Amino acid sequence: MGDHETSSGPGAKFSLIAAVAAVLLVGLVFGASLWVLAAIVAAAVILINRFLALTWTRCSIATREGGDVEMKIGQSLPITVTVTNTSKIPVFWLLVEDLVPRWATIHTPPTLDIQGDRVQVFLMWPGQTRELRYKIQCNRRGYFQIGPTVLETGDLMGLYRRYRVGTHPQYLTVLPKTVELDDYEIASRRPMGEIRMRDNVMEDPTRLRGIRRWEPGDPMRRVHWSATARTGILHSKVYEPTSIAGATLVLDMHTTTNPTQHEPIRTDLSITAAFSIASSLHDQSQPFGFVTNGRDAADRVRTDGWVGDHRVRDQARQSATMLDTNDRLRPIVLDAARGAVHLQRLRTTLARLERSDGMTLTELLVETESRISNETTLIAILQQATPDSLATLLGFARRGKAVAVIINTLDINDYSAIAGPLIAANIPTFHLIDERSIRGLCREVNLRTA
Repeated sequence: MGDHETSSGPGAKFSLIAAVAAVLLVGLVFGASLWVLAAIVAAAVILINRFLALTWTRCSIATREGGDVEMKIGQSLPITVTVTNTSKIPVFWLLVEDLVPRWATIHTPPTLDIQGDRVQVFLMWPGQTRELRYKIQCNRRGYFQIGPTVLETGDLMGLYRRYRVGTHPQYLTVLPKTVELDDYEIASRRPMGEIRMRDNVMEDPTRLRGIRRWEPGDPMRRVHWSATARTGILHSKVYEPTSIAGATLVLDMHTTTNPTQHEPIRTDLSITAAFSIASSLHDQSQPFGFVTNGRDAADRVRTDGWVGDHRVRDQARQSATMLDTNDRLRPIVLDAARGAVHLQRLRTTLARLERSDGMTLTELLVETESRISNETTLIAILQQATPDSLATLLGFARRGKAVAVIINTLDINDYSAIAGPLIAANIPTFHLIDERSIRGLCREVNLRTA
């Protein structure tokens, strides 16, 4: 990492040199030895302080223990930054600050609860090593940049200040929690699958349930000839109704339909519901997919990068902080699949998900319609809905797609306003009030759609 003079910029440095030269010139011209001595002392002080500031900056080496990690909500991550004085002279003062996202510490309770001091001032003797230690309590899911470490030192007279970015950052992924569902029986409209249905919506000819006496109207292909020959009376086969219980979860994360005043509670609730549904599907060995217009925080870091340049302390901190802007317009899509690896990939994606102003829900559905599997039920999770987004969901249902909508709002009036047009079109709608309501959500979907 580079270092840079700050408090004494080029103008101040040249002013000091000019002042020393002027005093020295006056002493030489008028034969004033005290003036000459003063100029020499002043020049020596400037050079010594400059040497100390430069040496202390270069000899202070910081290293970070550990790398990128994934944690669960409620776990604590110990952070250790080791600083070593590699020179043969003491460093009289070195301010060490490990950066964390400010927005993650301002809520009550904070998203990241910092336990301990992440800013300390060290006095280090030659060859001495000091450690900055603290813990991070993970209270909410998210993707966070921890670090880098910013070092500040300078001479004893305050003529020079130097700042340095001492370590690279590490990235912390806090995974979303899961709620165990009471039941999950949401069925797609594919007639042949692995899940037995309680209502006879469409029978699976590959799964024989029993036989009954033939009735007028039964097709001849359903006649059970063995039973007919044995009894002398026509009998028909009875099949079990089955279906695939897979789902494609569509999560709306646009800033206009996910108001800031509800953050981060409502967004985290949507993500918890989405992962809980996917986890239930995984337990049943059913396929699940995911589509969202949100922003992947890790993708934002890769796109904008980490900048280590610095000029003053505030700028050093700002340049070393994870950036907030990204103009990514591509949706995040995980195609429908099965398996533990697919579930873990979804969980990591949900942990890093952030609101975005890139694509509306309507634009997202139009863009990704070809990638939404026809063998799964489209389950949309949203806080607010525009007329365009409601019309798009209605269009999916009219084209034969199985659609259900989960409305994430606390106010029953907001829920009713969104659910009205959907209920009129026979699209199941469900009220996601809090975390406890997730448990029976999918069971209610089945009861209303079966």
